[in-house]
Amino acid sequence: MKDIAKTLKALADETRLQIMALLLRHEELCGCDFEKVLGISQSKTSRHLRYLLNAGLLEDRREAVWSHYRIAKKLSKEQRAILKTLAGICRDDRMADLYKKSQRCIKRC
Repeated sequence: MKDIAKTLKALADETRLQIMALLLRHEELCGCDFEKVLGISQSKTSRHLRYLLNAGLLEDRREAVWSHYRIAKKLSKEQRAILKTLAGICRDDRMADLYKKSQRCIKRC
């Protein structure tokens, strides 16, 4: 139950939901991509990404000065079910603007 609660708490924020929606759409993104698409500061981006990392939803890797993020490969059965549901919800038209903006903004750092 703790795993489920931790996952749901991590997703109980609009910015973190947007980050997850972007990662469900794009296999891997640089921290700077989230800043551009979501229009948030580096510190706010880092805080939200750290929350998702601590919940076990994301993995990161460093490349020079950049950090790249992707959905964790080792998710619990419950986390996979939650993310599958989220992926279905993110196909909704409500995410269309976010996805359009991501296509315009995301470039390799």
